[in-house]
Amino acid sequence: QVQLVESGGGLVQAGGSLRLSCAASERTFSNYAMGWFRQAPGKDREFVAAISRSGDITTYADSVQGRFTISNDYAKNTMYLQMNSLKPEDTAVYYCAADRTPIGLSRSSWGYDYWGQGTQVTVSS
Repeated sequence: QVQLVESGGGLVQAGGSLRLSCAASERTFSNYAMGWFRQAPGKDREFVAAISRSGDITTYADSVQGRFTISNDYAKNTMYLQMNSLKPEDTAVYYCAADRTPIGLSRSSWGYDYWGQGTQVTVSS
């Protein structure tokens, strides 16, 4: 059973930055592709970013391309989402997820097998 725990959320002003962390069970990243999703109140969960099992391929939603960066630290079993130039529309609960398929990089929440509990990000205008 893969366990994922997000942290790093909080309140930030528009234009600011936050770095989210997703701590995973031992050796998760060498066996799973990973992703970040977010869900704002009253809206569906949406794709944010994904990283391949090897860590050398990433993909982003158009809305965050150029502002957010996804990365893995295999030694620490931790995935990160660096979020810069934050906007009020980035406000949401952010979730990390693990995908056991060989390629990963799915943009659908149905493509992921394990989820964290989420961390709240609030961007004030």
